[in-house]
Amino acid sequence: MTRASRPGSPGGAGVASLHGVLGRLRTESGAAGLLVVVTLVALLWANSPWSGSYTALWHTPVSLRVGDLTLDMDLHHWVNDGLMVIFFFLIGLEVRQELAVGALRDRSRARVPLVAGLAGVLVPALIYLAVVGGGEAARGWGVVVGTDTAFLLGALAIVGPALSNQLRIFLLTLTVVDDFLAVSIIGLVYSEDLEVVPLLVAVGCLGALWLLARTRQWRSAPYVVVVVLLWYATVTAGVHPSLAGMAAGLLVPAYATQRHKVEAARTLFRDYWQSPQAGVERSVRRGLARSISVNERLQESLRGASALVIVPVFALANAGVDLRGGLLGESLGSTVTWGVVLGLVVGKLVGIALATFAAVRLGLGQLPEGVGRGSVLGGAALSGIGFTVSLLIIGLAFDSASDLGREATVGVLLAMVLAAALGWAIFRLAARRWGETTADLPTTLEPAAGSGADHVRGEPDAPLTLVEFLDFECPFCARATGMWRDLHAHFGADLRYVVRHLPLEDVHPHAWGAAVAAEAAGRQGRFWEMHDLLFSRQDALETSSLLGYADELGLDVEQFAFDLEDPDVADLVQRSADSARVSGARGTPTFFVNGHRHRGPHDARTLIEALERARRG
Repeated sequence: MTRASRPGSPGGAGVASLHGVLGRLRTESGAAGLLVVVTLVALLWANSPWSGSYTALWHTPVSLRVGDLTLDMDLHHWVNDGLMVIFFFLIGLEVRQELAVGALRDRSRARVPLVAGLAGVLVPALIYLAVVGGGEAARGWGVVVGTDTAFLLGALAIVGPALSNQLRIFLLTLTVVDDFLAVSIIGLVYSEDLEVVPLLVAVGCLGALWLLARTRQWRSAPYVVVVVLLWYATVTAGVHPSLAGMAAGLLVPAYATQRHKVEAARTLFRDYWQSPQAGVERSVRRGLARSISVNERLQESLRGASALVIVPVFALANAGVDLRGGLLGESLGSTVTWGVVLGLVVGKLVGIALATFAAVRLGLGQLPEGVGRGSVLGGAALSGIGFTVSLLIIGLAFDSASDLGREATVGVLLAMVLAAALGWAIFRLAARRWGETTADLPTTLEPAAGSGADHVRGEPDAPLTLVEFLDFECPFCARATGMWRDLHAHFGADLRYVVRHLPLEDVHPHAWGAAVAAEAAGRQGRFWEMHDLLFSRQDALETSSLLGYADELGLDVEQFAFDLEDPDVADLVQRSADSARVSGARGTPTFFVNGHRHRGPHDARTLIEALERARRG
């Protein structure tokens, strides 16, 4: 071990401190704080005696040459038209993920935020146009349509309720529409002088991405190569590459992780553990990659770079407005500045809030559980933070260095401050007037573990309790993954394990019948034996198979069959599912550690850490 990394050494402490800082920056509030700092640095630099170096830096010419292909742009355009494509590609990936396995998969749940997102684009644009009137200033209507998702979520983490996950999901769904429309506006409205041949090449690249998805290509490299070619074609064609980035992300396939692929990867890893050779290691990496969708892998690779590098560099390049020479005073008297401020701060709040309440009143959908009217108003106010998309459109509509461009930039920065302050005030008011201290699902187990209907493994008076809401067709529940064995080996008699039913009948058609079968076996004192057997036979849970399992366990099959039809047995499953609803469990597996809902990964190591924290606390 080197001196620099030895535990307790100054170098080791420095490395640990650096890792701690990076960890904080990767949180939503940390990323938002980084953007604020970078924005202030840009403003101070642009208004300092060294402002000339700021301007000169971003006008530095940079050329890219590959054979006969050449691309010449200054550094500012490389940031806006190059690096930011990764940002918009990531947005496209996230939208595709939401459509495939996320909030947008259930169209009924998505209607309200979709309507709100549409109104959150239209109303700000109309307010801006009403304030500025016609002329050249009207070209900037697109400045107010976008919401900076990273800043929005960061501000929510700072000024919103302590628990606001349900509101966060609602706002993320809303910004899917916002981002899609904003990027479409950039690509279609602010693109000029189109070149036909490169445009056809770009269309061909989109077709290639579609073919890769159709042929279930699991490697990420082919997608990356095609996206780079697509970017070059769109830049050359005169279309703003943000549209290409979004479209490319939408074409990268996303799907839920499948258990059999995870098990195949585990088998490969066992081979490596027994024979650690380079060829086997390569097979393990391929097996792991196959088990996760290429969409999710690309998101994981790009999210940190986008939040910690790309967007901050963009802010540094675009937020530096020279306010000297009376520009600040002129901006405060400019219709462009106030059009941007009112469009973002008032337009987003009014458009999103009114559309949300109207959609609910008309029966198009419901607000997420735990999200009240105050939370909607506070989230709508925070949506007035335009920043990234707004600054990008300023450069396209006016040129950032022009008078109109600088006035619009002042408006964006002022709106960012006002929107955050307004959101904070609304959240405080909602907490005092309407008692909305959270915007999330319940986090406390109801009823407490150990009630008469609970099935318990371990000592009844063990100091630690882990409750799992399970579904017998769930491929990642504790018994299915073997995770329970690791927990029991670690804690022994100090841990009691309680299971409750949460049959997800919309995705697992045999889950309810299997849960009833377990309870029917429980009437004959064999719940846990049936529990284990059902998880080992997850691919065969039809009624005929359940009767066969009863016979295999030596149960009274006739009584078991009668109990399968007994309403009192089904009521036990229903009461368990009702407990999940009031406790905030919506999927399986969901765990409660000493009565509090566990968040995050549910592998054995993570749950052991959570249980150890509970023991210390």
